[in-house]
Amino acid sequence: QAQLLESGGGLVQAGGSLRLSCAASRRTISNYLMGWFRQAPGKEREFVAHIAVSGGNTYYADSVKGRFTISRDNAKNTVYLQMNSLKPEDTAVYYCARFRGGPSYYTSSYDSWGQGTQVTVSS
Repeated sequence: QAQLLESGGGLVQAGGSLRLSCAASRRTISNYLMGWFRQAPGKEREFVAHIAVSGGNTYYADSVKGRFTISRDNAKNTVYLQMNSLKPEDTAVYYCARFRGGPSYYTSSYDSWGQGTQVTVSS
């Protein structure tokens, strides 16, 4: 399995921006669809976005559409999540994951997960 490490989280005011990174080691992720998920306290982990191998096909949860952008640099074995116009309800631990099959919005469709990075949006 790939080892994934997220970074870039932090504390930001509502309306601000953050850029998350997910760097892979041990195995390449360039041949895999990749996803971002998030988990707020007391809630289930939820799908945020995915990006196809080539980067040309992306899909977003309705709650982040138009505000978040997923991208990837296969040469760097890294996936990104640019988050703009952040809202307090975006506060969560954000995880990247490597897709293995099935509907891309299910956590069970992914087989490698990072440790997560905390994003906190203050009002």
